[in-house]
Amino acid sequence: MGNRSGGTDDAAARPDAQPSGEALPWRVPLDPAPWWAWALFVVPFLAVPALNSWLWMGARDFLAVGLFTLIGASVVRVAGGVVLYRVEITETALKARTSLLVRSLAWQDVDEIEIVDDAVVLTSGKDENEINGIATGQAAHAAAVMQAAREAAGARPVRRSRPRPGIGVVFVLSYLVLAVGAFLIRWQLV
Repeated sequence: MGNRSGGTDDAAARPDAQPSGEALPWRVPLDPAPWWAWALFVVPFLAVPALNSWLWMGARDFLAVGLFTLIGASVVRVAGGVVLYRVEITETALKARTSLLVRSLAWQDVDEIEIVDDAVVLTSGKDENEINGIATGQAAHAAAVMQAAREAAGARPVRRSRPRPGIGVVFVLSYLVLAVGAFLIRWQLV
C-alpha cells in the first residue's frame, strides 16, 4: 500500500458492484514476484559482505564499507517489499503486509475506492493508497470486494492501528550484521 502523489482516474469502482459473496478475510490476488526481485533480494547478502571483507586500504575504506552497507540495505528493503507482499480485506480494515511494515486502513477512513491502471486506489482525506500488483483482470473484482466491505463496516466501531514491523526488519538487521561483521572479522577489528 503505497502513497501516490497524484494521477488521473481511469474508472471508479461502482458501489453497486457485487463482490460475488466473498468470505472475509479475503486475500487480494496478487501477481507472483518476478524472478529478478528474488535475485535482487539475495545478491546484497552475498556481494556486500564479500566486498566489505575485501576492502582495506585505510580510513577511507570505512566510508566505502558504510556506503556499500547502506546501498545494500536499501536494495534489500525495496526488493523485500516486492517479494514479501500480501493484501487482506477484513470486516474492519484493509491490511497490507510488506516486508518491513504491516499497515492497516480502517474502512471508515476510506472516502473513495477507484480503479486506476489495473490498480485499486483508496482515498483517505488527502492521502491516496495504491494497491498495485493485482493479478491481471482482477482489479475490478478486488475493488468490488473492498467497496462491499467498506459499506458493511459503516456502522461498526472504528479500530485504527499504527504500522508495525514486519518480518523484513529481521532480514535487514541480519544483512547489516553480515555486511559489517564480514569487514570487522576479516580485518580482525573485533
